Amino acid sequence: MAGVVLLFLLGLALMVKGGDSFVDGARWIARVTGIPPFVVAATVVSLGTTMPELLVSVLAAAQGSGAMALGNAVGSVSCNTGLVLGISLLCMPGTVEVRPLREKGALLLFAVISLLVFGIDRRLVWGEGVFLLLLLLLFLKNDLDHTRRAAFLPGEDQPERGAHAAAVYLGKFLLGAAGLAAGARLLVDNGCILARLMGVPESVVALTLVALGTSLPELVTTLTALAKGEASLSVGNIIGANFLDLTVVPAASAFVGGGILPMEAPRAQIDLLAALVLLALTLLPAWKRARFRRWQGAALLAFYGSYVALLFRTA
Repeated sequence: MAGVVLLFLLGLALMVKGGDSFVDGARWIARVTGIPPFVVAATVVSLGTTMPELLVSVLAAAQGSGAMALGNAVGSVSCNTGLVLGISLLCMPGTVEVRPLREKGALLLFAVISLLVFGIDRRLVWGEGVFLLLLLLLFLKNDLDHTRRAAFLPGEDQPERGAHAAAVYLGKFLLGAAGLAAGARLLVDNGCILARLMGVPESVVALTLVALGTSLPELVTTLTALAKGEASLSVGNIIGANFLDLTVVPAASAFVGGGILPMEAPRAQIDLLAALVLLALTLLPAWKRARFRRWQGAALLAFYGSYVALLFRTA
């Protein structure tokens, strides 16, 4: 038991450090190539912080743990929104651009509702996975359209250049990817063992411990953004990461799982409904008044805490 716990914690540590290095390297590559900061935040950073969820779920699906694969993806959305974004809004509420938030938020809510509909027959098939990937294309197109409308003003801090900087940041990128892969394998293997030893269903472990572990990169990014006074950056990263969790992760898991990803009923529906409530608490009030408020952060944290307590009580 002690060895399993140590390996589980080692997997978490590798993923945190690997995700941090991966994002640093990816951000440097984007800035050096001249990609606007908004695109970096909405795509590269979100992709980097979502890599743990993708790797964990794909490995779990390949090993036949469909509950772990889907639970990790949906649990990460709830953790990103209820815990990470809840902390962000509680500490630093602020204004937001209404148009991109409405457009991206509508796509995000539609993705959750689509998964709920797909789960009626208790499985996600490859054709439904393709539909989710088409939603991702719409999301990326929205990013590009917004970038064309926005003016790009370079920040004061310019990226390091030269052979030494390239070696350092490309090394971070590659080592971060390796750390994510190794950490994901340790997390899945030992998470499943812990579930069996403790008598807790895999879906509950995936929705809480594993989801929290894979959401740590988002938490680190959010705390860093808050320290720099960039609340909007943390919100953009969470929205982008959540959308990837709800489209790419389930679709990829279904593909590697033989074209079918099981969706346990009623557990999957309850978990998706919880994610939908958290997203609605975040998005709907901001759509009307173009700002996030501190009460939303408190409400998100309270709802997420109650949800996690309920999961363990009914396990």
